[in-house]
Amino acid sequence: MFEGFDFSNMGKLMEQMQEKAKEMQEQAKNIQFTVKAGGGLIALTANGAGEVIDLTIDDSLLEDKESLQILLISAMNDINKMIEDNKKSQAMGMMGGMNPFGS
Repeated sequence: MFEGFDFSNMGKLMEQMQEKAKEMQEQAKNIQFTVKAGGGLIALTANGAGEVIDLTIDDSLLEDKESLQILLISAMNDINKMIEDNKKSQAMGMMGGMNPFGS
C-alpha cells in the first residue's frame, strides 16, 4: 500500500503544507464574494476569510422585519457556501501541487 512512499520527506511535506495554508489564508482576504437576495434588495459582500466587508439593504425592507430577516439569512447562507467552496477548491489545488511519493 505504501510502496514508493518516502517517509523521510514527511516532515518537509508537512512544513510545505503549513506554509501553503498560511499563504492561502492571506490571499483569501483579497478575494471578494458578493451575493444578492430578494432581487437585489440585499447585497452582501465578504472576503475569502469569511469577514463581511459590505452590506446594502434597500430602504423598502426597513419596514418589513420578517422579509429582511429571511433575505439576510438567505444571503449569509449563500455567501458562506461560496467561501467554503472556494476554500475546498484552493485546498484541492494545493494538494495537487505536492507529490508525497517523491520525484
